[in-house]
Amino acid sequence: MSQTKSSRKTPDQLRSARWFAPDDLRSFGHRSRLKQMGFSEADYVGKPVIAILNTWNDLSQCHTHFPERVEQIKRGILQAGGFPVEIPVMSLSEMFMKPSAMYYRNLLAMEVEENLRCHPIDGAVLVGGCDKTTPGLIMGATSADLPCIYVPAGPMLAGNWKGTRLGSGTDSWKYWAEKCAGNLPDCDWRGVEEGIARSPGTCMTMGTASTMTAIAETLGLSLPGASSIPAVHSAHGRMAAESGRRAVELVWQDLRPSKLLAREAFDNAITVDMAIGGSTNAIVHLIAMAGRAGIKLPLERFDELSQRTPVVANLRPSGEYLMEDFYDAGGLPALLNRIRHLLHTDVITVNGRTLGENVAGAEIINSKVIVPEGKELSQAGATFILRGNLAPDGCVIKPTAAEPRLLKHTGPAVVFENYEELKKGIDDESLPITADSVIVLKCGGPIGAPSMPEWGMLPIPKRLLKQGIRDMVRISDARMSGTSYGTCVLHVAPESAVGGPFALVRTGDLIELDVQARRIHLHVSDEELAVRRSQWIAPERRYERGYAALFAHEVTQANEGCDFRFLHAGKATPEPDIY
Repeated sequence: MSQTKSSRKTPDQLRSARWFAPDDLRSFGHRSRLKQMGFSEADYVGKPVIAILNTWNDLSQCHTHFPERVEQIKRGILQAGGFPVEIPVMSLSEMFMKPSAMYYRNLLAMEVEENLRCHPIDGAVLVGGCDKTTPGLIMGATSADLPCIYVPAGPMLAGNWKGTRLGSGTDSWKYWAEKCAGNLPDCDWRGVEEGIARSPGTCMTMGTASTMTAIAETLGLSLPGASSIPAVHSAHGRMAAESGRRAVELVWQDLRPSKLLAREAFDNAITVDMAIGGSTNAIVHLIAMAGRAGIKLPLERFDELSQRTPVVANLRPSGEYLMEDFYDAGGLPALLNRIRHLLHTDVITVNGRTLGENVAGAEIINSKVIVPEGKELSQAGATFILRGNLAPDGCVIKPTAAEPRLLKHTGPAVVFENYEELKKGIDDESLPITADSVIVLKCGGPIGAPSMPEWGMLPIPKRLLKQGIRDMVRISDARMSGTSYGTCVLHVAPESAVGGPFALVRTGDLIELDVQARRIHLHVSDEELAVRRSQWIAPERRYERGYAALFAHEVTQANEGCDFRFLHAGKATPEPDIY
C-alpha cells in the first residue's frame, strides 16, 4: 500500500530545529552566522534543511553536468518550501583515481554519513552516478538514516566512429584487441578515442554505473524511471527538480532509508541485476549496502535468485544495444513490469508508492531491447556464483559475456604472482601459454592489490590475438569493469594475499571450470596443498600510516562486501550533542 499522510512531522520536530530554535547563546550563534551568509529567517524558519551532496569536481568525467543539475534540484527544494544547502563530497572518478575508485568507496560513505550527522540537516539529495559513487553515497546515507533521495547522473550519448555505434568500455576492449593483433591502424584507433565518449554522463553500456543506478531505483531510492534517462536529455533536468521537491516531502513524512531498505527490496535489487545483465561489481556493492541496513546477503542468495531470473535486457556487454535505446524502449519501469512476477511489488519506494504501483502500466516500446518471453538472452541470470577448493568462500563469473565453449573447460594454469609480473610477462614470446591455458593473477584482491582494481579482464598474449584468439579462461581475486567481457572468474575469496587456497596455485596445475555446475576446482591433492601452505610466505604489508593502513587493516573480503569492519558493526551512532 502507498504510504498514508497520517503521521507527518511538524516544524518544531525538524532535526535542524535543534540548531536554530532554542533561545540560547549557541543557537544565537547559529542564526547570526546564517545572517552573515545573507539568509533571513524567511529562508529557514520552519523549513526542512535539505543537503545536496554533490559529487562533482573537475576530474569527474561522468558528472560534468552536475552544476546545472544542482541548480535544478535547488529550484525544486525551494518550490516545495525547503531550504537547500549544497555540500560537496568526494567524487570517485573511475577513470582518474588510482589504484582504483573502489579504494575510496568506503571513504566517501564515511564522509556522507558524517556530513549528514554533524550539520543541521533534515533530509538530503544524493547526486552521483560514476561506478563506486552510487554505493558510497547510499552506504553513508543508510548509516546516517535521514530522509534522502538519489539523483543519478544518467548515461552519456552513444558513441560513434565512422557510422559505427560505440559502447564505452566494451568497445574500448574490443578495438584495443584488434590494435594489438595488428588489425587496426593508429589513425583509426585515435578515431575510436575521439568518438567513444561524446557527452556528460556515465558509461552508456550496462556497466557498473548503469547497473548501480538501476539498483538504486529498484531499492526505491530514486524516482521511477530516473536511472534510465540520458544525462543530456531535458527529462533529466525535470527529474532533478522533481527530486528536490520530493526531498522536502520525505522529511515531513519521515520516510527514511530504514523504512525502504527491507530484505525484500534487496531481493528485488538482486533480481533486477540479474535481469539487466548487470555488472559483477554489483554483488560486492549490494552486500556492503545491505550490511549498512543490517541485512546479511550471502552469495548463495545471489545464486538462488540468478537461477530463476532470465536476462531480458539486450544491452552491451551481454547484448547488442545501449542505454539510450533502453530509455527509448521504456527504461527500467518497463523492465520491472516485464519481470514483476519475480519481484516483491508491495515494497515502499521514495515517492511513497509501492514498486508495483510505480511500474503498473509501464510499456515496452521496443521488444528488441527489452525482450519478451521466449527471446531471453539467457534463462538464468547474468552472474553465477562458483565454489570449489580454489575459492571456498566463492567467486563470480558473468557467463552472458563469456565465450560459451569455455564455460566448461580444464586447462593448465599460467600463474602471475602480481600485476607487475603480468604486465612484464604476458607478451613474452617464451611464455608457455596456449589458447587452452588458464591465466591466473594473484594479489588482485581487497588487501593484496589493494582495493580489488578492475584487472580481472586479464590481457590475452599478443601472439594469441594475432592467431584470432579473443577469449580465454582467466581467474583472479580482482574485479573487472562492468563494461568488460570474457570468460573471467573474479572475486576469488579468500584472496591470495591472506593465504587463501588461491595463493597456492602454481604454473602447470590443472584448473577445471564448470559454470553450469557452479564449480571451480584445482586438480592438486590435499596433501600437496598442505605442503605448499607450509612453504607459503605472506606478502609484506606495504602501508604503515594513513588511509592506506586503515584500509588494509579494516577491509573485509569480496564475499563480505569489502566494507570496513567498524562501519557495519555495533550500535547506531547517536545524534551529536550541541554545545
